[in-house]
Amino acid sequence: MARWAQLAIGAGVVGVLVAAAVLPVGLVSGFVATRVALATTDLPAALAQPTVPQASRLYAADGKTLVTTFADENRTDVALDAVAPVMRQAIVAAEDTRFYEHGAVDVRSVLRALVANGRSGATEQGASTLTMQYVRNVLKTDPKATQAERDAATADDFGRKVQEMRYAVAVEHEISKDEILKRYLNIVYFGAGAYGVSAAAQTYFSTTPDKLTLAQAALLAGLVQSPDAYDPIHGDKTAAQARRGYVLDSMVKAGDVSQAAADQAKAAPLGLKPATVPNGCTAATPENARFFCDYFVSWWQQQKAFGETPQQRLAALRDGGYDIVLSLDPKVQETATKAATSVYGYDDPKALPIAAVQPGTGRVLALAVNRHYSLAKKPGDTVDQLVAGGASVTGYQAGSTFKLFTMLAALEAGYTLDTGFDAPSKLRTNWVDSGPASCGGFYCPANDNPEWMDGYRTMWTGFGRSVNTYFVHLEEQVGAAKAVEMAQRLGITFRAKSDAQRAMDDAGDWGSFTLGVADTTPLDLANAYATIAADGTYCTPLPVTGITDAAGHKVPAADPSCKKVLDPDIARAAVDAARCPVGQSGAYGQCDGGTATQVSTMLGGRPVAGKTGSAEGNATESFVGFTPQVAAAGIAANPSHPSDGVGGAVQADVIAAVTDVLDRALTGVPEKAFAAPSRALAFENGSNAAVPWPHDGYGRQQARRYP
Repeated sequence: MARWAQLAIGAGVVGVLVAAAVLPVGLVSGFVATRVALATTDLPAALAQPTVPQASRLYAADGKTLVTTFADENRTDVALDAVAPVMRQAIVAAEDTRFYEHGAVDVRSVLRALVANGRSGATEQGASTLTMQYVRNVLKTDPKATQAERDAATADDFGRKVQEMRYAVAVEHEISKDEILKRYLNIVYFGAGAYGVSAAAQTYFSTTPDKLTLAQAALLAGLVQSPDAYDPIHGDKTAAQARRGYVLDSMVKAGDVSQAAADQAKAAPLGLKPATVPNGCTAATPENARFFCDYFVSWWQQQKAFGETPQQRLAALRDGGYDIVLSLDPKVQETATKAATSVYGYDDPKALPIAAVQPGTGRVLALAVNRHYSLAKKPGDTVDQLVAGGASVTGYQAGSTFKLFTMLAALEAGYTLDTGFDAPSKLRTNWVDSGPASCGGFYCPANDNPEWMDGYRTMWTGFGRSVNTYFVHLEEQVGAAKAVEMAQRLGITFRAKSDAQRAMDDAGDWGSFTLGVADTTPLDLANAYATIAADGTYCTPLPVTGITDAAGHKVPAADPSCKKVLDPDIARAAVDAARCPVGQSGAYGQCDGGTATQVSTMLGGRPVAGKTGSAEGNATESFVGFTPQVAAAGIAANPSHPSDGVGGAVQADVIAAVTDVLDRALTGVPEKAFAAPSRALAFENGSNAAVPWPHDGYGRQQARRYP
């Protein structure tokens, strides 16, 4: 017995063969539909509320510039009115000419197939309606189904066909023909990796489905029957053209187009304009956005809104159909990339990773480094996250930029900005140490430039001139553990196991912490300084400005996550001291020298603050600069060999590179002044009259106030 005869018996519609001899076709159709519907079970969830894999799209901050997509299947759903009428007509003509006339099961086609297949003893003709095809496509692509369940949706047996009919009848009871057509157009495979009409229009013609011409629509509709065989890009162009002609003839028979229009379309060249849709971070455009894309993926995998595990969240990104607007500013990103590569070439073993963030939101504006984000194993190629850290990248020592955390801890403990100390060239502390910076068994740091750094210093002048002995003594007074805790409060993550262990078990004895011996990243550093720029409000770094799901609903994960971690007055006091290094005077005119005074001039005198940093032996050189609207940081280092020092000469280049990024980010942005700290926090006695300190017998002057 032929397969279709078995199907008829199994479906309970074999009686139709008898009824067909004496009943009108309309009555037969109703009879078949009734018999199939009587055996119909409840619709699977996939059909009741279909969830088909859709590509997620990443856009730059303008919401229009596509950076890349993430997709297991290249598919983007569109509304029916976003599909050209000729495309709708073409798919119906190609796959189910009487779609709008028959029910879920087309009795005429069933009878025709029964006769033809019965004569041949094989399945030569099918009878699947467009609705039945829709059912099959949904079930075979259901992301929530098991592989066995997906395989069963295309099994070559009559049981599957019966179930398909039942589901098709139920579907047509629930939704309209137009809705079925829309869903079908969005789910069916058109070949060349294109799922759905939107992806197909882009893949074959670099256009959108609403702009498809008659010839283009007929070609796409013809692909559905056998996508691989008719694919004109990778397959047989002649076969594709012939199939296009068949669809056009069917459209003429259906009365959709005139013979003249069909003939004109047949004569037209295929007109292919293939477009490859970028997929994943290695294909992101522009190329300089790929490290940012990588950071975004890491961030996404930490968001509980997209799944219970990182793996589930990544799967949601690939098939959830999200529209994601990154916080990436293409102009700032381009400037940061040019700045980094102006210091070191792409294949230079040394690197200058740079990050820029927005105070008050944590939104990341740029992540750049002089590397190609690539899996290719060539000099200058890597997928290691050199800017934001992660996996094996723990970061780099940022030197004296960490003095900020000691200053904040001291201010919070009650010290004032005018806290003075006669800073010597070398300072013996009470921390036990046997390393190269020890004196008689105690930690004993020195100033890098004694002639310029030694002498009576306050927080203003000590920070401006980056005086090591001043800040180590201040840290000793306030407690190293408090400086470590302050760094963590402002988002410094200890990714190196040795740093994390020391912070946990031995923070109180970490006397060198204030000199920046712990690894950090430009992103963490920029965001820490952004916290004081935002009056003590810390915001978790955020790579997006908006996310909508496939249904068009906004996802709250894109909202900033901020909290107050410092008293605003304390933050403002630290900012005031941070204006000294960059050549500005602060609210009370107490600055006296800085390590990056060119920054103020480079920004035209705009209110700015910042800090330089040099690791021991100039292994790294760092600079972080900020205004109330943007913060940026760069760290020159050798990521693979930290002992290969970059040298002190590159510090000026790092300062210039970071300042260029600030300047670009601030273009067109009105100047905004920093708020001044209170006089009570600036001066111990409420005025700017200096009060000498008593000596403690070790050549050091004692602090007036202890925590």
